[in-house]
Amino acid sequence: MTALDYQESEHFSFADRRDAGRRLATLLTPLRDDDPVVLALPRGGVPVAAEVAKTLDAPLDVIIVRKLGLPFQPELGFGAIGEGGVRLLDSGLIRTLGLTQHDVARVETKERRELNRRIETYRAGRPPIAIGGRTVIIVDDGLATGATARTAVQVARARGARRIIVAVPVASVQATEELKADADGVVSLLTPLRFRAVGLWYRDFGQTGDDEVASVLRESVREPNRPTIRHGLDREVTIPVNRVELGGLLHMPRGAEGIVVFAHGSGSSRHSPRNQSVARSFHHRGLATLLFDLLTPAEDADRRNVFDIEMLASRLLGVSEWIREQDDVGLLPQGYFGASTGAGAALWAAATPDNTVRAVVSRGGRPDLAALRLADVRCPTLLIVGGADREVLRLNRAAAAHLHCPHQLAVVPAATHLFDEPGALEAVARMSGEWFAKYLPVPRAPT
Repeated sequence: MTALDYQESEHFSFADRRDAGRRLATLLTPLRDDDPVVLALPRGGVPVAAEVAKTLDAPLDVIIVRKLGLPFQPELGFGAIGEGGVRLLDSGLIRTLGLTQHDVARVETKERRELNRRIETYRAGRPPIAIGGRTVIIVDDGLATGATARTAVQVARARGARRIIVAVPVASVQATEELKADADGVVSLLTPLRFRAVGLWYRDFGQTGDDEVASVLRESVREPNRPTIRHGLDREVTIPVNRVELGGLLHMPRGAEGIVVFAHGSGSSRHSPRNQSVARSFHHRGLATLLFDLLTPAEDADRRNVFDIEMLASRLLGVSEWIREQDDVGLLPQGYFGASTGAGAALWAAATPDNTVRAVVSRGGRPDLAALRLADVRCPTLLIVGGADREVLRLNRAAAAHLHCPHQLAVVPAATHLFDEPGALEAVARMSGEWFAKYLPVPRAPT
């Protein structure tokens, strides 16, 4: 995507961070229709970002990152960490410098402690805003080297952001150029050739304290007309299941009539662009969604776990139970959307006698992996396969013969396993949405 750049040659300074934020917001108004999330780099970026969020009528949050510095040279980073368990390591540098696992763990433990302290101080228990599949605007009060902003871009990308714009009132030419390689766009009101320091471009550049950051975030939650109110509630969740913690993205539209739980396949995660695209189509039909990771990153590295369908189904059942315990989505009827091996897990779980799931959809799935339980599935099941995915199509036809529940095999012509062809994924979303809209809502008694 072409970088978005803006710079003024006129020499001017900002009265303070709020003034800079208001001026910066005028350049970002074209992004308002993208339903963006504004993420501030604390601490100085928060007052600037607050003005941007107010102008764009966008939700405001912080993106908290910590550099993992070398034990003997802390200013040189070998990686970074962020919320939600995001962990970025430069394995080449670690090998070159001979760092041991103990060295890495010791630095990470220290920085994770500070990361968690800031999270608690700034948010006071509020969950972070989910950014999966959305446009994100990362805001700071200025960029000298841009190192922190580059790390924030990587963390936002790892959390599933679809498009990332870095926006600041003032930046050095070097920082701007280097950020273009990481971000989808860089916006700077002022990019002076003789930069020197961020603070020189502000008349009032007083320090922003932790209390001010927390206060700004509290006020932003109370602001009216937020997209999280207009379009639904997004939140990142951590789900304890069978002695592990699984990360997830929960979205609940206002007036939701059901919730679809996504069971991802091998090599996929809650940040999968394909599943997020399908999930957004469900939101328009009034369906809540939960995208979560069936395996932890360490478990996913072992291919045996990917095909342990009984274990994956057990976790899916645990997630269903977790949903039923939630105040906001606990009473919603549930459906499963499975992809690849996740579809086998979804059907295995659906066949469990006490499971109340009302519908299952398999996208390019492996229902044959649940062959021992297919005859016990009771809820309506839709199997969607690409016409060019011949082997998986054969397996789905054989599996469908063992289903005794209402079921249908739908073939998307000329589509391959990942449905990358133009219009293929849209067809999957349409057919899946119609299936869930038909079978998920609980029938109302006649009046």
